[in-house]
Amino acid sequence: MKKNVGNIDKLIRFVLAAVFAALYFTGTVTGTLGMVLLVAGGVLVATSAISFCPLYTLLGMNTCPREK
Repeated sequence: MKKNVGNIDKLIRFVLAAVFAALYFTGTVTGTLGMVLLVAGGVLVATSAISFCPLYTLLGMNTCPREK
């Protein structure tokens, strides 16, 4: 897997995942929507950790800086 997630993108994904988790664990969002947000947050953290997003590959996107 070639890295396609840059540092700023990683930070944004982590912040969004934290917001989703906070919404769920404070009880602001419950039920099915809460579970969907929790799973989405998990996916965001996972793709941030491995620096690879399969959706970016399908869309031909790359936020990782070019290597020399």
